Amino acid sequence: MTPPDPEKIEKIRQQYDSLPYPATPLEQTPKNNHNLLYINNLVTPYYLRNQKVIDTQDKVILDAGCGSGYTSLILALANPGAKIVAVDISAASIEMTKQRLQYHGFDNFEYHVALIEELPQLGQKFDLINCNETLYFFEDPCVGLQAMQSVLKPEGIIRSNIHSYLQRKNFYHAQRLFKMMGLMDENPETMEIEIVRTTMKSLRDQVKLKSRTWQANFENDDQRILMNHLIQEDRGYTIPEMFAIIKNSGLEFINMVNWRQWNPIQLFKNPAEIPEFFNQKLSQMSIAEKLHLFELFSPVHRLLDFWCGHPNLGQSFVPVSEWQMSDWQQAKIRLHPQAKMPELKESLINSLAQLHPFNISQQLVLEWPSVFLDSSIAICLLPLWSEPQLMSSLVERWHNLRALNPVTLEPTSQAEAWDVLTKAITDLESMGYILVEQCS
Repeated sequence: MTPPDPEKIEKIRQQYDSLPYPATPLEQTPKNNHNLLYINNLVTPYYLRNQKVIDTQDKVILDAGCGSGYTSLILALANPGAKIVAVDISAASIEMTKQRLQYHGFDNFEYHVALIEELPQLGQKFDLINCNETLYFFEDPCVGLQAMQSVLKPEGIIRSNIHSYLQRKNFYHAQRLFKMMGLMDENPETMEIEIVRTTMKSLRDQVKLKSRTWQANFENDDQRILMNHLIQEDRGYTIPEMFAIIKNSGLEFINMVNWRQWNPIQLFKNPAEIPEFFNQKLSQMSIAEKLHLFELFSPVHRLLDFWCGHPNLGQSFVPVSEWQMSDWQQAKIRLHPQAKMPELKESLINSLAQLHPFNISQQLVLEWPSVFLDSSIAICLLPLWSEPQLMSSLVERWHNLRALNPVTLEPTSQAEAWDVLTKAITDLESMGYILVEQCS
C-alpha cells in the first residue's frame, strides 16, 4: 500500500488554504434542498441496508475532508440531534467550517486539522462517515477507506465517492496539458487561473479540448477552473475499480448514493421493447456488472458516489415487493423524515380540498417523472405526519373512506382495501418516500 507523499499532500493543503472549497457563502443554507438532505440523512442508507429505521439522536457523524463546511452543515441539518466531527487537511477550511456551523446555530460539533490517515488518533468511533469529494486525491484510495473503516462502528455506514474516469477523461487531458505548461508546478493561483482562461477563450471553438472542457460559466468562475483544469492530484476510476477499492479496504458495497439514476433500463426509449438478448443478459448480471454496463453506455455521472460498511453486518430481510399478507399484517408504516416537511403536508391538504391528485414529488424529487397519488391513497398518508401507523390502521382508514365502489356503488371488501393499499405502499417504498418495518 502506497504511503502518502508529503510533497503532494502539501500541494493539496496549499490549494485549499488559498481557496477553500466549496466557495459557498456563509449565510447560504441547504435547509430547503430536500434532495440533498435526503441522501445525507443516515436514515436513508441504513434503511436501504437493513429495512430498519434508525434515530439520528446522539449519533456521531464524521465529515472527513469537510472543506469549507457546507457538507458539515448539511449533515447537521439532515441528522437532528447528531454530533458532527469535522476533519480537514486545511486550517483555513476548518476555520470556515467552525464559522459556518456557529452562524447557523449549531454547537454540537468538534473540528480537527488532520489527515484522513490520522483518523484513528481521534479516539472515536462513528455511526456515519461522510467523505465527499476527497478520496480521489489519494494515490491509493484504499489508504483513506481503511482509515475510515478503522473508526467505523460495527453497523456504521461510510458515504464516499471517487471521480469517474470515463465521464471526466477530457479534464484529465486538460490537466496533463497545463501541467506540461508548468502551471501546476506550485499551487495554482490567480495568475495560473488567468492563463488557463485566456488560453481556452483564444482557442478555436472546434478544438476538441475547448469544446469538451470549456463552458460559458467557467469564464468568470475561478473555482471551476481550479477544480477542473488545475486540480492537484486528481484521479479517475471505473465501476470495477470502485468495487475493487471497497473490497480491498475490508468493506462491503451497500448501494450507489444516486441509485435510481444508475438503472440501465432507463437508457432505452421503451423498456417494453428492449432486445431480448440484452434483457436476458441483464437478468444474469450482478449489481457491479449492471453499474459498469450503465457507465459504458452513458458515462454521465462525474462521481461514483457510494455507501459501504463492514462486511456481513447488514440485517437480512425480504424486500417489501415480495411480502406476503402475513408480513403486511405486522407492518408499521412511516414517512421518510425528509418527506415530513410542513409544506408537503399543506400541499396534500390543499389537493384533498380541491379534489386534485396529490403530487408527492413536488419538493422531494426522488423519482422521474412526477409522482401523483389518487386522493383516496393520499388521504391515508395524512396521519403519517403525526406518527408511524400500523398498516392495518391505514387499510381501515381507506376502507372507511371507500366503503362503496364509486362506479358500481357496491360495498368494497377488506380484501380489496388491503390489495389497494399494499400496492400503493409498495410503490412509495420503492421510490423512497415511505419506510416500512416489521413490528417487533
